[in-house]
Amino acid sequence: LVLPYICSARQGVERLGRLLETYGTYEMNGIAFQDVHEIWWLETIGGHHWMARRVPDDSYVVMPNQLGIDSFDFADAAGAQENYMCSADLKEFVDKYHLDLSLDGEFNPRDAFGSHDDSDHVYNTPRSDDLPWCMVPERKVTPEDVKYLLSSHYQGTPYDPYAAYGDQKSKGAYRSIGINRNDFMALIQMRPDVPRDFRTVEWIAYASNAFNTMVPFYANVDTTPEYLSNTTGDVSTDNFYWASRLLAAMADAAYGKSIFHIERYEEAVLSATRALLHAYDEKQRSAFDPAARAALREEANEAIAKALKARAADTLDKVLFELSCNMKNAYSRSDA
Repeated sequence: LVLPYICSARQGVERLGRLLETYGTYEMNGIAFQDVHEIWWLETIGGHHWMARRVPDDSYVVMPNQLGIDSFDFADAAGAQENYMCSADLKEFVDKYHLDLSLDGEFNPRDAFGSHDDSDHVYNTPRSDDLPWCMVPERKVTPEDVKYLLSSHYQGTPYDPYAAYGDQKSKGAYRSIGINRNDFMALIQMRPDVPRDFRTVEWIAYASNAFNTMVPFYANVDTTPEYLSNTTGDVSTDNFYWASRLLAAMADAAYGKSIFHIERYEEAVLSATRALLHAYDEKQRSAFDPAARAALREEANEAIAKALKARAADTLDKVLFELSCNMKNAYSRSDA
């Protein structure tokens, strides 16, 4: 509905905004549009109303499962639209129904349109109640930083469901970010210092983020390595999806004995695949023919998948051994 018709993040907001104003929506949702120059975050309010805000160049945004934009400039949205856009009648809608709850005139959409259920205080709000929509980081953010955050299960706190210390009644009291229902993670990295045709890398991970690894693959390709593309409904160690699901379930069941295998697996995959990415970046810089560069991207993805498959299989072997040793019918006397 949107992507085939746009050439920039801003155009994505404009097109989706027109569709929402025309056809409406029955629920609140959020969507990010990204190009090499800008990132915009659009939130639907329900009905035919929407709003969007440009992410400042020096900032990051954390979006939990509730409406996030916490300030909005209607003057900019109605004028230059440098940093804000919204449905044409949103200001009129807010004024008519007295939805501006601020005392200082600084409209906070989260107060007006956000979720405030009691359940939020356990399910969402411990991570987001007073969290600013955007913040300036203390240093530059890496893909690994994002993956670590999305893998969080309150490590180092009494709320960690795997904690072997502290008050055991607190374990799992709050909903973690990295939970068993994590199924797919995608991180789109657009590298402004890299030529356009191989600028974009998609880091992907399957299954619970607490026990998986993310892997970089070149975008702008026509084929996908079989290790990723051959997934069916049948469980198989021959593809990344089911290997990740199996690893997560087994490591969870034998956490204390298996977590270091998972940590080594993630470090090994990240180091090996980053090395391949750097090597193929250089090969593409040396190739002047676009078709040759395209072939190199697909070759690189195959090499990355091959390295990934080997390390996943090795880790499956190690984690299965730990889990087998931890079976309830284990017995210490040797039967040799």
